[in-house]
Amino acid sequence: MERLSLQQYIFEVVWPAFVTTLQIMFFTVLISFFVGMIIAIILHVTRPEGLRPNRFVYRTIDVIINLVRSFPFVILMVSLIPVTRFLTGSSIGVPAAIFPLCVSMSPYMGRLIQSHMDEVSREAVEAAKSFGASTFQIIWHVIIVESIPGIASVVCFATVAALGATTAAGMVGAGGLGNIAIRYGYNNFNDQIMYSTVAILVVLVQIIQLIGNAVYKKLK
Repeated sequence: MERLSLQQYIFEVVWPAFVTTLQIMFFTVLISFFVGMIIAIILHVTRPEGLRPNRFVYRTIDVIINLVRSFPFVILMVSLIPVTRFLTGSSIGVPAAIFPLCVSMSPYMGRLIQSHMDEVSREAVEAAKSFGASTFQIIWHVIIVESIPGIASVVCFATVAALGATTAAGMVGAGGLGNIAIRYGYNNFNDQIMYSTVAILVVLVQIIQLIGNAVYKKLK
């Protein structure tokens, strides 16, 4: 492969890959957050101690979540290729990477968000009930409001996890920094490119964590 100058490498290779990684990560976290919130609310409400206990619904969703979470991401992504191709028209590219990432991340976020919802004090819920609040009002004005700091920490934690999964997706054709590390670094025995890409990912993780910590302290 033709050797690129430092300037060409930064502007023609790294920058487009960096933008692709951020794009995949942003939409993955955004979609997974909303789907995860729905999952968390259903699990919290239908659990045995919930506002509307429903053993069948709770156990069904619980089993599905555990099943999806048991798959390593790369295996899950490969197994979803026929579905991904049907939905997006391709098995490579940004949309094709976002779909399996969301399938993997949504149950993950849902379970974590649910754990914070479950920590909301029973007294606060009972107080809302005594004032005649509906199930929706209790969920929106009590459970979610009280869980906001925890939910913020979940989003931060999940964003870091999504970055790692995005990198793994890049190694198998989704583009992004993972693809750069493998294509220009590992496959060409260029340790400088490979480790510089790793350094970019490390800096990204640190930035995400710092922002997440600041938001959590502000909301707590």
